[in-house]
Amino acid sequence: MKFTETDLKPEILSGLAEMGYEDMTPIQEQAIPHVLAGRDVVGLAETGSGKTSACAIPMVNRTDTENRVIQHLILVPTRELALQYVQEIDDVAKNSDVVPFAVFGGFDIGVQKAKLNHGVHILVATPGRLIDLIWNTKIDMQQVRTVVLDEADEMLDMGFIEDVDFILSCMLQQYQVLLFSATMPPEIEKLTSKYLTDPVKIVLNREQGAPSSLQHHFLHVRGDRTQRLLDFLGEEEGVDQVIVFCNSRDKGGELYRTFRRTFRNTEYIHGGLDQDRRISIFDRFKDRKIKFMIATDVAGRGLDFSHVTHVINFDFPFNPEIYAHRTGRTGRMGRIGTAMTMVTDRDLGNLKRLLKVREISPEWRGREPDLTNVKARSGGGRRRAGVQGKSNGAPAGRRPEAHGAKSHRGPSRARSR
Repeated sequence: MKFTETDLKPEILSGLAEMGYEDMTPIQEQAIPHVLAGRDVVGLAETGSGKTSACAIPMVNRTDTENRVIQHLILVPTRELALQYVQEIDDVAKNSDVVPFAVFGGFDIGVQKAKLNHGVHILVATPGRLIDLIWNTKIDMQQVRTVVLDEADEMLDMGFIEDVDFILSCMLQQYQVLLFSATMPPEIEKLTSKYLTDPVKIVLNREQGAPSSLQHHFLHVRGDRTQRLLDFLGEEEGVDQVIVFCNSRDKGGELYRTFRRTFRNTEYIHGGLDQDRRISIFDRFKDRKIKFMIATDVAGRGLDFSHVTHVINFDFPFNPEIYAHRTGRTGRMGRIGTAMTMVTDRDLGNLKRLLKVREISPEWRGREPDLTNVKARSGGGRRRAGVQGKSNGAPAGRRPEAHGAKSHRGPSRARSR
């Protein structure tokens, strides 16, 4: 389906044409008509499926630019994903007067307050920072018409679900809810039942949701992984930009120092960097001034760059969901991409589980290990990262009253369609 076949406003269609958007991705084709019609939506879709645009496009289309108040709220787990949303909305709205703005921790809250006081149409926020603003400002969310919960399972992993619950309970008006998640754990099911009314459910199968142009390569390593990686990059053809994922900040720092001795245009992004530094690296990578980016999982969430040809799992991902989020940084929107995962002997059980759960047909670089007698690891489940990005405002269990709003519990909130 083409965007020109929808009821989008002419200025939105012209913006999409200038972005090179012509045909919808599967999730855009299934979601956008329902969003435009005001329906609640639950989308099970992985990174790289086009869900950011599936939210941004209809929200821009439904914005009343004459009314400079928050009309749409997007809640995301990380600042990088927040910035990605703002960029997408800016691009879609380039021929209109829609004003988006992102708020997140690690940045001057006074500057954010001033911008909000000036007026924005679409607010993108991490839950912790939004609660800080609710506590410390008279932020008006009573005219919000649409709420997006993106990467809901990741917000659960990071300990944000109570914050999300509180934020939604502060808004007593009728509003549309769009929830997107790669998985649907019980806590997300509960949130869905509580705040969504008769939602349209969109479930993309692997072929629809995962980038079809993504190649899954694996390298069985015994010995020096770092040298094997450097050898691989020296021999590989078609390398433009590369993101290398590590499981810990210490390992990432060690790999970064080694890379810098060989590749000067290398940077390292992790959760311990201050906001200005992170944004600087983010922008320089986007402008292709950096070729190699070493990243931890927390810092790597939401990264969306057009020219990433390779994602390297230097450390084997903790679970299949993390593998999907990492490798989704390449092969996006139909572009060719290579995911190369380094596998040690102790990773073989996790590898067997990954191949089964994700239904991956691996391509081996070098010798393929014998997995016949290897027992697939069970579990390997979610890592709680509640210390990352939590609100430094309301303590657990305390709920501020926003403009006298009472906490609304239960799914009986009536909303017109």
